[in-house]
Order: sequence, then C-alpha cells, then structure tokens
Amino acid sequence: MNQSNNDNINALKINNLDKVELDVSALDSIDEGLISRYYSADRLLPIMAATLKYIDRRIENGLMLPYFTDISLETWQHKIKALDIYITDKIEGRELNLEARGKDYATNILSYPSDLPVAIIDLMPTLPLGELIICHEVVVREAAEQDKSVAQHISHLLVHGMLHLLGFDHELGQAEQEEMEGFEIEILASLNLPNPYLPNA
Repeated sequence: MNQSNNDNINALKINNLDKVELDVSALDSIDEGLISRYYSADRLLPIMAATLKYIDRRIENGLMLPYFTDISLETWQHKIKALDIYITDKIEGRELNLEARGKDYATNILSYPSDLPVAIIDLMPTLPLGELIICHEVVVREAAEQDKSVAQHISHLLVHGMLHLLGFDHELGQAEQEEMEGFEIEILASLNLPNPYLPNA
C-alpha cells in the first residue's frame, strides 16, 4: 500500500468510521492469523466507510437504494450502518451457494440483505445492511488468476458485496451491470485502488 493510499484511509478513519459498525466471524476451522491479516477492522472499516460515503454523495444527487426505498433520508443519514461478515471454506461455501443460488460450487462472496421492516429499523440503534459470506480459498485462487494481491481482491469484493446489500444487481441486465461496475470503480479509485475490471488490475 502506498503512502497516498495510507493518507486516504487515515482521512476516512477520522471522518467516517464513527458511522459504521463491523462484525467479522469465521468458521471454526479458519485460522485466526488469516482473519487478522486480511479481515481485521483496521483493513475493512475504511473500505466500508468509503463505500457508504460514495453512496451518500450519490443519494444527494437522487440515487435510490433499491432495498432501502422505504427508509427516510434522515434515518439513512443518521443511523450507524452495521455489517456482518462471515469467512468460510470451500466445503461450507459450496453448500451455502447451492442453498442460496442453486449453484453447486463455492463462490467468492454471497450477499444476504437484512430485509428488515422500517418499523423495526426505526427502533434499532443501528441500520443493519446484512451479511456478506466470503470464501477465502476462492478469493485467494481468483487473486492469483487475476494477478492481484489477496488484499486488493478482498477490497473489491467488499465493495461489490455491499452494493448487492443495498439492492444493486449486475445480473439484471447490461445497464445494471454497467451502473454497479461504475460505482465499484469510482469507490476503489477513492482508495487509490485500480479498476478491477481491467487486465492485471
């Protein structure tokens, strides 16, 4: 990570980290050192904060969040956003992907939106975004195939997964894919990370 990237993340820590809450858990067989190295709050919270900061700016310009259309702007702006992340292996990842999407293989990330009624969210101290399930073995394999670092790939997948939790879906059509990828590229650029859709990015 270069100095400019460190400066960006430090600025995000000062400005936005009081607005986000992150809980990371893992399958018992996942090594704690791996969690500390790749999935610590210090690594992931700045990415989460950058994503939400970008989305907030887009909301100010009229963007609607498909899964949060019933939430008032005041509620969205003032509640702490909470995210759960669960790290798993290929065996459990395959089972979860088959159950969730009918696909019999382990995928890199699964997104489970919170889908809570507004009346419940209004009573909660935080606004739960949902849960992301990451299969670390798949992430490592994909990072090697794409000639990028594991940390860089995780950064992209976290942004990608959070956008899914907000209701954006690249599988709905070409326009939706281009919109979502555009968001990802701009969010990662704010962290001085390259366009993940370019070769060797």
